[in-house]
Amino acid sequence: MQRRKFIGHISKAGLVAAAAGSITSLESCSSSKKTSSNSGPFTTSLDQLPLPYRYDALEPVIDAKTMEIHFTKHAAAYSTNLKDAVKAEGLSDKSSVEDILARVSKFSPKMRNNGGGHYNHELFWQCMKPNGEGTPSGKLLTDIEAQFNSFGNFKSLFTDAGKNRFGSGWAWLYADSQKKLHIGSTPNQDNPLMDVSEIKGFPILGLDVWEHAYYLKYMNKRADYIDNWWKVVNWEYVQKRYAAI
Repeated sequence: MQRRKFIGHISKAGLVAAAAGSITSLESCSSSKKTSSNSGPFTTSLDQLPLPYRYDALEPVIDAKTMEIHFTKHAAAYSTNLKDAVKAEGLSDKSSVEDILARVSKFSPKMRNNGGGHYNHELFWQCMKPNGEGTPSGKLLTDIEAQFNSFGNFKSLFTDAGKNRFGSGWAWLYADSQKKLHIGSTPNQDNPLMDVSEIKGFPILGLDVWEHAYYLKYMNKRADYIDNWWKVVNWEYVQKRYAAI
């Protein structure tokens, strides 16, 4: 009789443990899904996404013709050429651009140039919108002011990074692994995600200073282009990127 009771207790304990294990497993799975979904919006596929506004939406800062050529010719070519490189070098067409850029030193110059060009432009379009907010808010603004003394000083430093980039390239606000903010620039289509880049981190805000981004309207006056560009910065989107780190 005692033996049957003992076996019964053991069986019940086993059922409880199994149930607890199942719950823990479900919670772990749920937590894992949450982590994945938080980073999902900022994972870049090989495809060019539709422009989030009309070609003329950012006028007078960026004219419609420049936007149309920039998006349909330059940016579209980066996406097409990146897909060609991915296929030629045996990668999956489901690869994220972030994963490719993190080990881009292992691939061809074609992969580097077009992977960077595609990623940079997909970010660039989202970093702008008609009638931008002018300044960020919340933690991003607090951290910018703490790191760069004031928002005005940050703008000046970022403007200089773009204005003084020799030849073609990009200016960046990016965060390092400790979530500390930095300003820097990269040549051509490089960016801070690349393992070959001199500056490394997660891009928060990017500015295209290739001549094709502004020449029809501003000609050789890159500084005027950058000064006006601040009027269309989509700080709401930039804040979301920062919060997702």
